[in-house]
Amino acid sequence: MPTSSVATALAAVPLFTGCSKRELGQIAKAGTEIAKPAGAIIAEQGQLGREAFVILEGTVDVKRGGRKITSLGKGDIVGELALLDHGPRTATVECVNECTFFVLDQRQFRKAIEGHPAIAIKLLGTLAERIREFDRKYFA
Repeated sequence: MPTSSVATALAAVPLFTGCSKRELGQIAKAGTEIAKPAGAIIAEQGQLGREAFVILEGTVDVKRGGRKITSLGKGDIVGELALLDHGPRTATVECVNECTFFVLDQRQFRKAIEGHPAIAIKLLGTLAERIREFDRKYFA
């Protein structure tokens, strides 16, 4: 998928909605596209994470402690905490069918935001909104 197509796909990802087209282009240059078959595990709970996966096509199941907690599809992102730290994965993610992902490696992502600090500020704002939403949903 050309960089411009990836940037368009990233614009639909809630984590990146505050980014400009130029910033999305920089993020698109920082990753790669991969395909995985049905049944493939792209993240395993407890393992160290070093990349995030934007789902371009297909569906994944997200499991915690072996129990399915949700299904995600096109435009969703999994593993985004790995872009910020080297902590363990909080869930296992398995492809339900053949999936195509845009993979953002932590090192390349950091290079992109170091060159464009505004991206980091926008992502922090989006993450803060997500934390507040989670807080309202589960603790209000």
